[in-house]
This record gives sequence, C-alpha cells and structure tokens, in this order.
Amino acid sequence: MAIDPSRPFVPVSIATLTISDSRDAETDTSGRTLVERIEKAGHRLAARAMVRDDVAAITAQLRLWIADPAIDVIISTGGTGLTGRDVTPEAVHAVMDKEIPGFGELFRWLSFAKIGTSTIQSRALAVVAGGTYVFALPGSPGACRDAWDEILAYQLDARHKPCNFVELMPRLNEHLTHS
Repeated sequence: MAIDPSRPFVPVSIATLTISDSRDAETDTSGRTLVERIEKAGHRLAARAMVRDDVAAITAQLRLWIADPAIDVIISTGGTGLTGRDVTPEAVHAVMDKEIPGFGELFRWLSFAKIGTSTIQSRALAVVAGGTYVFALPGSPGACRDAWDEILAYQLDARHKPCNFVELMPRLNEHLTHS
C-alpha cells in the first residue's frame, strides 16, 4: 500500500451529508471533521447538507446528489446504528446499484482495534449508485476520522497503488453503454 508520487493527484468532488435528529450546523462535529479532511487532502467540497433520520429525506438528498454530474462521492455520517431511528443503511440500499461489502468489513476491522466488540453495532457501508460512490459512516468524529484517515484518504487518491476508487470512476456506468 503506497502513494506513487509519479502519478498525478486528481481532486474529486465530494458532498457530505449529516443525518441527525439532534445536531445542527453548530454541533455537527462529525460533518466538520469530514469537511476538514476533504479540504486538507486537496479534494473539492461539492455540497454539504443535513437531514433528519428519515428514509424519505435521506433518499431524496442522495438521489439529488447522485443525479448531479458535478458530484463524484457522497459521504454521510450518522444513522448507521441499530436503533429504530437509525435508517441510513436502508436509505442507501434504496438508491444503490452495487454494494462494496469490503468497506464495511474493513471499517469494522479497523474500529475493533479502538472500540473492541462495540464495533459490531456499526452498519457502516459503501455502494455505487448512478456512477457515484456513497459511503455511510457512523455519526461520531472518531468514526469519521478512522474511515477517512485509514480508508478513504487512500482509496480516493488516484496515486494510491496497487489500485484505488478514483481510477474506476470513468467505468462505473459502463454497463449502461454495453448491451
């Protein structure tokens, strides 16, 4: 796992979505954590929004951004737990074309080193929807840091070897052009 300095850095356009019934713009520490890391890495913050824990509200925002060709990646934070209000995975599944199972598995494996078996309560996941990557993270700054610093910073960097999500972007919708 390495960054190849001979390859050019390719900034991607990323939208962040905070899903919460209890946070507002001032107390959205998880969203702020993501924005800081996105900008520090050299990517473009394409949009930022907050919606309540509601499948219809989440899917509406996701569909809006998935349809926007200026957005390459959506990262949500919140609503991935097990309570009745945690409906982010259900909303993400409603818009997905393909799941990326390894993301959730890797996130929980990395998280295990920090919070032990409590990581089993996370339903973090990733999908491809309409040619857009969608990553659903838990609603804590620590989870957002872990996901960004240990997975997304590498997979969203075109210089990462042996492979990365950026180099696949042009091919995510090729099924639509082949019969």
